[in-house]
Amino acid sequence: MDVVKIGYSVILLLIGLFIFIAPMIQKGDERKKFIYSKAQSYAFMVVIGILVLEVAQAIFYMIQEKNSYKGFGVSPIMFLTLISIIYLFSLIIYRKKYGD
Repeated sequence: MDVVKIGYSVILLLIGLFIFIAPMIQKGDERKKFIYSKAQSYAFMVVIGILVLEVAQAIFYMIQEKNSYKGFGVSPIMFLTLISIIYLFSLIIYRKKYGD
């Protein structure tokens, strides 16, 4: 595997862990926790939606009996990047909406 890909994966994993764990460690008021929980729930709904679409696509290709479908699915690095970006944007939107 390429060193750049491994480095990118490690950096992305560390940033993702920090984004998801940092709000839980900080002590704050209920409004802040509410904003973080809303953003996390929205990101979780997107994750579930993407995974349901991937399963539906795999089932569709199996029913159609396509020989070209190998079942590769979603790239994990791209999936984590997409979810991190969605979480960041939803957090920004909810912060503006609920005033943090």
